[in-house]
Amino acid sequence: MHADETDIDTDLVRRLVGGRFPQWADLPVERLTSGGTANAVYRLGDALTVRLPLTEGGAKDLEREQRWLPELAPGLPVTIPTVVATGEAAEGYPWAWSVHRWIEGESPVEGHLDEPDLLACDLAGFIKAMRNTHVEGGPLAYRGSPLAKVDAQTRAAIEELRHAEEDFDADVAMAAWQDALAARPWSAAPRWAHSDLMPSNLLVARGRLTAVLDFATVGVGDPACDLIPAWNLLPPSARDVFRDAVDVDDATWARGRGWALAMAVIQLPYYRDTNAIISANARHVIREVLASQGTDRQETLRGDGTRGGPRRTSTA
Repeated sequence: MHADETDIDTDLVRRLVGGRFPQWADLPVERLTSGGTANAVYRLGDALTVRLPLTEGGAKDLEREQRWLPELAPGLPVTIPTVVATGEAAEGYPWAWSVHRWIEGESPVEGHLDEPDLLACDLAGFIKAMRNTHVEGGPLAYRGSPLAKVDAQTRAAIEELRHAEEDFDADVAMAAWQDALAARPWSAAPRWAHSDLMPSNLLVARGRLTAVLDFATVGVGDPACDLIPAWNLLPPSARDVFRDAVDVDDATWARGRGWALAMAVIQLPYYRDTNAIISANARHVIREVLASQGTDRQETLRGDGTRGGPRRTSTA
């Protein structure tokens, strides 16, 4: 997927585990298929997983997880990863790697949800719990900055896709992006956000959210980035359920929509030929955002939090 990606295979994982943790040396090792882009993940026996960064940037992300997962876990309503052990560079692999506890569940797939309204409420509950976390000293979330930070990259990606064989209107996409940029920026205190709530970072069982994975981007800032499941996973019928449950004002909703669009248009040309799961989801997001452009545009331009009813807040 990446030009600077290191080679990882089952034999390497066996050697790393056996050399660092001989008590696990005889456990079976199996590569897990996912839409992840930063790590290779292997199941180790029945109770563990091994997570190995694909690039140097991913290696730095492990340190963030190790630092913050134990402090965040007590205040969250679903399971999050537990780091059991950490390995060092060895066997030709250049970075630290981690061993996590296995978490049961399946990643949801857009368009194939068993209980979309219930899942919408579960997601809102997790996001609100993150937003209300009182852990001090958090780093800046990966997408906790204003949307303007990715303006040039997003515009360039839309222009690149304009000339690709993709079924969407680049002019409408650019208008949607400009509307998101016009939304009133976050001015309250920074809040905790996961910052990468892609379907591949969620686990469900019987339609309900059971776990949230991959906290490499976690931190504080504008919590709008955590609204992306409204467009990358939930159907329109559950989107209003999610919005009401997550309780944000129009401007925050518009910025969340902007993050969903920016991520999708940047991901699609990059992963088109290397990650079918991510590229398919990116196309889905673009379709969903552009389909809602007319309705959401009025709320973005008004930006006063009314939606035709009582003023909405972003404080809970």
